[in-house]
Amino acid sequence: MTTGRKGPKKPDSDVDTEGASGGPSPFSEEELAAVTGPGPADELDEFEAAAIEEDSDVAPDLETSFEKLVSKSRKLSQDRIRTVLESVLFVAERPLSVDELYQATGIERELIAEALNQITGSHRDGISGIVLYEVAGGWQFRTDPHSGEYVRRYLRVKPQRLTRAAVETLAIIAYRQPVTRPELEDIRGVDCGAVLKALIDRKLVKILGKREEVGRPILYGTTREFLEFFALKDLSALPTLREFHELTQEHREIVEKEVRPAPVAAGTVEALSDPGFTKRMEKSAAASEAALEDLEEAMEAADRTQKASSSVLDTPPKPETGTEGPKPE
Repeated sequence: MTTGRKGPKKPDSDVDTEGASGGPSPFSEEELAAVTGPGPADELDEFEAAAIEEDSDVAPDLETSFEKLVSKSRKLSQDRIRTVLESVLFVAERPLSVDELYQATGIERELIAEALNQITGSHRDGISGIVLYEVAGGWQFRTDPHSGEYVRRYLRVKPQRLTRAAVETLAIIAYRQPVTRPELEDIRGVDCGAVLKALIDRKLVKILGKREEVGRPILYGTTREFLEFFALKDLSALPTLREFHELTQEHREIVEKEVRPAPVAAGTVEALSDPGFTKRMEKSAAASEAALEDLEEAMEAADRTQKASSSVLDTPPKPETGTEGPKPE
């Protein structure tokens, strides 16, 4: 058995740095780096990154570009028009009107309307996972309501539910807008300040202006976000009270389960559906105006009396007749 001289062997760059026995290398990392040179990660440090994007400082001629787009869109087939609109609606963050789709695609409005009807037929509830809705005066892709549970689980969001007080207040505003806070509180019978502020913060309600009457109360109404939240085309799409009363017992239970109504909500619906409610409100308003007129007349009378009293008290005394003053010397 022959034995050689034992000692550290200087490794080459392609030789394992471990010892023959599998132990750690006798060389430090600095010594190995001096022999092997820098690794692949450092070989580009001496270069500067080249510009690979085109210069976009020059603004495009939008009018000329749109004219070219219109000319190109005239050559599109009906199927291609449908796919173009689907792409634009898919990336849109809000509902788009027909005019906005025209500005984005250059496709004629009549062809856009026809294509939207076709898309609505193929993307509808129960048929497609993506449904095309006409909401807030525009068109928008939304997930199928039947898949909402799965979508919420993936996004890790809770279903958006409104409290009973918020639903009542929002319903009154939606059906009777523009409406003032005193009118809301007269119908509900409770203070609505906190709920009204919460609805404004959620952008479901906005201030429309002030009523031209004594005190100039603020008028409230619904917003575009309100239409999007409830998937309504416009306010005319709100269900009528007659439709609510004509609901079957099964659908009534669904509605009551969703909005979680209480006896106050039932009283609110009855108040809104009462034909004499409007007359009573008008009579009350007339009585209030008459009372204000009487108060203004009384204040004017008091003002006239005060002015008359002041004129009497401020008049200087007249000199007495028959008395002679001292004669000058």
